[in-house]
Amino acid sequence: MAASAHHQLDEHGDDDDRHGSQITPLLQPSAPRSSPEEEWENSPVEQVALTVPVGDDPGTPVLTFRMWVLGTASCAVLSFLNVFFGYRKEPLTITAVSAQITVLPVGRLMAAALPERAFFCGRAWEFTLNPGPFNVKEHVLITIFANAGAGAVFGMNAITSVRIFYAQHMSFFVALLIIITSQVMGFGWAGIFRRYLVEPPAMWWPSNLVQVSLFRYHKPAIVMLDQ
Repeated sequence: MAASAHHQLDEHGDDDDRHGSQITPLLQPSAPRSSPEEEWENSPVEQVALTVPVGDDPGTPVLTFRMWVLGTASCAVLSFLNVFFGYRKEPLTITAVSAQITVLPVGRLMAAALPERAFFCGRAWEFTLNPGPFNVKEHVLITIFANAGAGAVFGMNAITSVRIFYAQHMSFFVALLIIITSQVMGFGWAGIFRRYLVEPPAMWWPSNLVQVSLFRYHKPAIVMLDQ
């Protein structure tokens, strides 16, 4: 009986060896880890990693004449239109995507029409109206301006309620201070929580991916940034 038991154990051992060669181990050898900088920049969310480039080209001009003109105009126009149509029975909202699409041909036109002459040459504040082709960084910054103007101004609700429901007069200066205070307070809270809600790659905002994907129109620049 001992011999038969030993023979059965050997058979079971052979079966375990055969099956063990087909079983996938629970702990696979880990892949080579990237640097901490790359791990911080690359988002663990697949949709973000496929849409948002992580590279940068420091030589690309950003604070250009085109950016300031188009960004300020987009912010002012969207802010006026959304407040103006917000008092309708069925309010009409114009999003920043409209400005994002509109400023692209306008920026290309300004890049082709504006002179390339440099002003104040040799001085610290030297600048030019046309530093080169309209680039993706200018487009992104203009879109940020447009988003700031397209957002709701909650201070307007308080001002409207005071005038309509309480029949109290409010001067333009006081109303302006209320609006500026409410807006600056919102941007301040956003700055305080930026390291928790914006900077971590794992914190992603799906609605913003629509606007980010539109910047893929600057495909050559995006490819260079990825590299």
